[in-house]
Amino acid sequence: MKVILSIKPEFVEKIINGEKKFEYRRKIFKKDVEKVIIYASSPIKLVVGEFIIEDILSRKLDELWELTKEESGISKQYFYEYFKGLDNGYAIKIKEFKRYEKPCNLRNLNIFYTPQSFVYI
Repeated sequence: MKVILSIKPEFVEKIINGEKKFEYRRKIFKKDVEKVIIYASSPIKLVVGEFIIEDILSRKLDELWELTKEESGISKQYFYEYFKGLDNGYAIKIKEFKRYEKPCNLRNLNIFYTPQSFVYI
């Protein structure tokens, strides 16, 4: 199964250049997902690529940060602000990223709204 994740353009760029190998989430999929399609949010608003999931880590925040910080693509402060109010978080490990030659609109995937977190497809 696949999901579409909405990701800020600054983080999409870090995924593309290999600086960011973990995508953090406050909530995670309930179904078995193997591939993530990346929707670069405003101002880009296009589906730009996809990646295979290597692993999904679920840990207490301090442990999650220690395990992922070297390939996080974000600051420690941003990490803790993102997870504010939670004890545990999720980190999706990016295995293989593929950038699309021609980015497309969500409508091309029969999605007619911007995903707030993720959408199964």
